[in-house]
Amino acid sequence: MKIKKILFVTLIMALVLALAACGSKNKNDESSPSPTGSTSASPEESASSGALEASPAALTGDFEIQYFVGGYGDAWWKDVIDQFQKLNPDLNIKQSAGPKINDQMKPRWIQGSPPDLVYIDGAGSNPRQMIEDDQLLDLTDWIKEAKNADGEKILDVMIAQPEQYGGKTYNIPLVFGSYGTFYDKALFEKNGWEVPADFESFLTLSEKIKAAGISPYVHAGIYPDYILGGFLYPAIISANGDNGDILKDMGDMKEGVFKSEPVLKALNQLREVASKGYIDQGAPAINHTDSQMQFLQHKAAMIPNGLWLESEMKNDAPADFKYGFVPSITQAKGGKYIALPYTSTMAVAKKAKNPEAAKAFIQFIFTKQASLNWAEKTGALMNVKVDLEASKAGETAKNAMKYYNSDNTVVAPVVVFNADVFKVMGDATIALSVGKIKPEEWADRVEAAAAKARK
Repeated sequence: MKIKKILFVTLIMALVLALAACGSKNKNDESSPSPTGSTSASPEESASSGALEASPAALTGDFEIQYFVGGYGDAWWKDVIDQFQKLNPDLNIKQSAGPKINDQMKPRWIQGSPPDLVYIDGAGSNPRQMIEDDQLLDLTDWIKEAKNADGEKILDVMIAQPEQYGGKTYNIPLVFGSYGTFYDKALFEKNGWEVPADFESFLTLSEKIKAAGISPYVHAGIYPDYILGGFLYPAIISANGDNGDILKDMGDMKEGVFKSEPVLKALNQLREVASKGYIDQGAPAINHTDSQMQFLQHKAAMIPNGLWLESEMKNDAPADFKYGFVPSITQAKGGKYIALPYTSTMAVAKKAKNPEAAKAFIQFIFTKQASLNWAEKTGALMNVKVDLEASKAGETAKNAMKYYNSDNTVVAPVVVFNADVFKVMGDATIALSVGKIKPEEWADRVEAAAAKARK
């Protein structure tokens, strides 16, 4: 009896241990899926492979995201961050956001206590300056193999590839769009005005609009980005035989490029438009919202702007307003359109406390579903290839995508300028647009600024 009792107890203990081991195995197998659906790799293995293969439980600690809230709003950000939080319940996510967040966070960047991940957009931000100040993590090797939550290589699904700085990648383009010229289709149809397809037809149309008592063209003079991206840069590329490399040379501050023939030809186009009185004389003193309100109220017929316009002004546009868009108006007759893209990028801080969570978040959001979500919530385009025709995206975004897919459109390279050179270039462009200086003076000013920056 004693031996039987011992054997019985031993059997029960073995059974308990077996059940415990089985329960432990099942618990691991049934854990919440990671963004890629895999739970096998360690954080270290994930970092080296580029794929987010670690269990959400591996992402712990504090994780701070800084993002600017402007024309795109914050609905998309709140949505994707909420999804990421649910997949990573042990991660303490902090959102540092707002329309003035860049200025508010600047002291922390200077003091060496930045957030982990930053969306670089809005006033007070400049990715090139952040790189030059050694504030961003080198992502060159990581991004080459990084996969999104669907298991696709991020680089393969991008519309625009990351810009290289000295052969290295520090920031990842999240938003993709282009500047262009906007008009009200309803107003044009009412007056029988034809949409300009080149510079010659733009001048002809502007004369008709001026005769009707409306300013043909208004821009945000306080922010020269609009007239540079919507008018001058495309004009320079057209004048350079549709070759966008000249814009790269300008970004690299190549000696003499600001005095080159294509640049001077484009500057003379702007001077011609200004001298004929087609540019609203009040433009130099107004910001983007004021210029956009003039446009919506038909005080001006055309405006250079970005694809965010429809979303940004959705509460102010008249009910019968129909957004029309063309990428450029400065090409010669029969010439190709020039789509001047802009990107707003994401980067991991070099001194990030949780860089693995930052990388995992980038992998989580670079998907077609997130891209559709972005288009529907912002009316703009995310930098992920996706078909928008069946989506709820705005007409502006859909129309722009058609231009990007056309053989008659040249998509220019994305270039970020040195902050000091850009400031001089912007001020000189505004001065030229109201006839205060000549094209040669513009070239002298910007060339001098580039020479100073090179030193």
